Amino acid sequence: MVVTFPISMAYVWICPKEYERVVIFRLGRLREDKTYGPGLVFYLPCIDDFLKIDLRTFSLDVPPQEILTKDSVTIYCDAVVFHRIEKPLLAVIQVERVGKATQLLAQTTLRKVAGTKMLVELLTDREAIANEVSVILDEGTTPWGVKVEHVEIKDVRIPRDLQRALAAESEAIRMAKAKIVAAEGELKASLTLKEASDIMSENTMTVQLRYLQTLCAIAGERNHTIIFPFPTDFLNNLFKN
Repeated sequence: MVVTFPISMAYVWICPKEYERVVIFRLGRLREDKTYGPGLVFYLPCIDDFLKIDLRTFSLDVPPQEILTKDSVTIYCDAVVFHRIEKPLLAVIQVERVGKATQLLAQTTLRKVAGTKMLVELLTDREAIANEVSVILDEGTTPWGVKVEHVEIKDVRIPRDLQRALAAESEAIRMAKAKIVAAEGELKASLTLKEASDIMSENTMTVQLRYLQTLCAIAGERNHTIIFPFPTDFLNNLFKN
C-alpha cells in the first residue's frame, strides 16, 4: 500500500448499500465485534476478509413434504417462509449457510407439526398450523440471528382415491340432509292440510268456495281442457233416491 500509494487507496474501500452490512475478519479474528455500513468502509487487502450480509426479507420455498397425518392419511404439503437476518454476526459465525439451514429446519418443522394434526384440521385450519410452524421455526433460528416473520401454507394435496372417497362422502351427506329437509316439509304440509280439512268440515260451503276458486285459477291459464271433479256425496244421494 505504501509503494503503490495513492493508487492502492482505490482498493481499500468498500461501499455496502443501505440494506447491507459488512462483517470483517482480520487475520481470522472478528474485527471489533461489530458490523460496518452502510457507506464507505475501510479494510486492508490481504489481511482482512469481509462478508456482505443482506438484511432484506427473503422468501424461502419449502418443497412438498410427504407427511403421515394423525389419522394415518398420507398427504403432500408445501409452504413459504418469509425471513430476514436480524443479527449479521450470528448469521456468519454460528451457522455455515444460514439460508440452507433455515430451509432444512422449515421442512422438518412442517413435517413435525402436520404429523400431529388430523386431515380435516389440515384442510380447514391452515392459518393456525402456519402460525404454529412460524413460532417453532422462529425459536429454532434465533441463535442464528434469523427472524422468521411469516409462514404460509401453500397447498395440501391428498391422493386421488381419497379425493373421490371424500367427494362421495360429502355427496351422501348432502343427499341425506336434502331428504331430511323434504321429509320435514312433507310433515309440515300434512299438518297444515289436516288443520284446513278440520276447518272445512265444520262448514260445507268452504268446500264449494274452494272448488270455485280452483276453477277460476284453471280458467286463467287459458287451458283447452278443464276437468270438473264430481262430488261423490251427490252420487250417494242420487243412488239412495
